[in-house]
Amino acid sequence: MIRRVLRSFTNIQKGDDGQEYSYTQVPMDQHHPHYTPHQDYYWSTKDELSPHPLEIRTDVDWESTLNHWHRKFWAADILKMVWMMGMHSFETEVTINYPAEKGPLSPLFRGEHGLRRYPTGEERCIACKLCEAACPPRAIKIEAEPRPDNARKTIRYDIDMTKCIYCGYCQEACPVDAIVLSSNFEFSTLAHSDMLYTKTKLIDNGDRWEAQLARNLEWITKRQ
Repeated sequence: MIRRVLRSFTNIQKGDDGQEYSYTQVPMDQHHPHYTPHQDYYWSTKDELSPHPLEIRTDVDWESTLNHWHRKFWAADILKMVWMMGMHSFETEVTINYPAEKGPLSPLFRGEHGLRRYPTGEERCIACKLCEAACPPRAIKIEAEPRPDNARKTIRYDIDMTKCIYCGYCQEACPVDAIVLSSNFEFSTLAHSDMLYTKTKLIDNGDRWEAQLARNLEWITKRQ
């Protein structure tokens, strides 16, 4: 009741003529001191405008409800974490005891370099220097000299392993599969000089990993 009385007082206005009126209930004409032209349009169209229907949702918005309670009770994050930890505890363990256990490596893995030989023991490298030209960091240095049969052979084949980015371009550029990247990745050292591979070091690597290198190249050739 008090709200209704206060609302009626707030709607009552007093004009210049000293009379009180309610502009929300009685339309004003052009002779009224508080008349404005836009009110003609308002009073002429207010009965023509259809009332805007109120949209009342009858279904339950579960997504908004769950989000609301999730934000309100942040402990749900902790419960979710505990649930995920419990689910992962039933999964198969994938941790291996390195270096006692080692996981499988792809034949495409690029590790330590090596120079291969033919089954007869002859060196495969023909000193074409395509690997030196294809190397992006210029880590390969080759020097060659002619052989008695007018072919070429390498007298120097150096690789600075500190510059190598293991892109495999040298292996792809070699026409005779002489320089290859093995699957060995355990060749870290404490001295920089040990990372400067010479021809002797590369040939020793090739002889040590020849069986594995041959299998990797055969696997790659079948899928080309």
